[in-house]
Amino acid sequence: MLKQSLQLKLGQSLTMTPQLQQAIRLLQMPTLELQAHLAEVLESNVMLEQEEPEAAEAVDFELGAHFTAAAPPTEEAGFTEPVEVEVVDQPWADRAGTGSDSGRAEDDEDRPRDLADERGESLREHLLGQLTLLGLSESDLEVAAALVDAIDDDGYLTETFAEVALDLAHHGPFGAALHDEEEIERVLLLVQKLDPVGIGARDLIECLQLQLAALAPATQGLGLARRIVDHHLKLLAHRDLGPLRRALEVEGLQGEEAAADDETLVAAVALVRACHPKPGSLISALRPEYIVPDAMVRRTARGWSVELNGRTLPRLRVNNEYAGLIGQGAGGGGHALLRSQLQEARWLLKSLEIRHDTLLKVARAIVERQSEFLAQGEEHMKPMILKDIAAAIGMHESTVSRVTSGKYLHTPRGVFELRYFFSSQVEGDNGAGTSSTAIRAKIRRLITDESAGEPLSDGTLAELLSAQGIPVARRTVAKYREAIGIASSAERKRDGSR
Repeated sequence: MLKQSLQLKLGQSLTMTPQLQQAIRLLQMPTLELQAHLAEVLESNVMLEQEEPEAAEAVDFELGAHFTAAAPPTEEAGFTEPVEVEVVDQPWADRAGTGSDSGRAEDDEDRPRDLADERGESLREHLLGQLTLLGLSESDLEVAAALVDAIDDDGYLTETFAEVALDLAHHGPFGAALHDEEEIERVLLLVQKLDPVGIGARDLIECLQLQLAALAPATQGLGLARRIVDHHLKLLAHRDLGPLRRALEVEGLQGEEAAADDETLVAAVALVRACHPKPGSLISALRPEYIVPDAMVRRTARGWSVELNGRTLPRLRVNNEYAGLIGQGAGGGGHALLRSQLQEARWLLKSLEIRHDTLLKVARAIVERQSEFLAQGEEHMKPMILKDIAAAIGMHESTVSRVTSGKYLHTPRGVFELRYFFSSQVEGDNGAGTSSTAIRAKIRRLITDESAGEPLSDGTLAELLSAQGIPVARRTVAKYREAIGIASSAERKRDGSR
């Protein structure tokens, strides 16, 4: 027989209130996501309205001009004492290897740029639009549409003729009997004449051949370029033309190709390299996304000043007209929804205030510790982890992690994500640590200054860094070098690239 008893226990539990959950959710939202979320809230909550700033209070934000036009922050605005740093006379825009372009190869300006069509039209729409202008029969148009559906974003045909025929048998209006593989191949030749050149190829070799076939027959090196694509494409991957030249000589070229001198060979190689390996990528439905900084740092007479970007701050307020209606009603039941929305509006505004205050605190703490980077560049980046900033502002590491994810800071050296300023530490001989970002910058500088005929090996780079008080292994140097996109010493010596 069971005996019932009553017991009392004391315990502690952590419960996240809806207000706290909302504050955390808004804290980790990037600016664009936050703006989209607030737009939805404005549509559903009548107690919120968009605040229209007066002309005198409007923020005139223009990158590059803001730093001279902005007034110095005041103590009333919560400005903490800036870090005093040495004034840098050299304009930041003239410095090499800064901002988001720091990892760009030196020879990028000499490379041809294939820019994607950014009209918002997908590759499929682009191809189908051209098909309607060819005057094809209904049957051929149906086959062509099926082939277009089988082309991936890179521009390659991903299905066999048998698979296309099977798809037409299931979904096409004419049945499988009218669409055999020979007909599909015939229509494919028409599709391959569409723009961009090289579309509808079944492999890389066919893609390159289609692009070469579109050139004028009198183009210098065209015949040799076709032969290279057909038989020696792997040799072309190496910048050294010696193996390619010997392979062509072994074949015993005849006719015009027999007199293939160095000039013709160079022209042929240039033709092949000018072809696009992924022609479909030239047509993109995606629009470019621009980074809008959440905060900005500028130099003042007192040091570095950090402030939020006023153009990204949401301007919301409680609609006083609707809020006043709650107290005018006769009964409380009729205004229950309005009361609920009013409470939600107040919670939202409070959560936004917490988000902005936390973001400003984190940004100021980062700038305070990385002031040498702002003044002198990447080689002076200090090691810093989330724990350091969390201890400085008196918050948990998870809060700092949420704030720094997807948030950007505009500095005189470029626009950086807040997470960029965090890097691991490598212990030095003198007990002082060096950040991994600074080590990568030092490696880049050493390689930039090296002799083209005698490039520095990873071992030599490790020795030079150790002489500067930064003991790193050769494997670590190799890892950092690969991370910044620099070839090995053997490859740099062979092709003269850095």
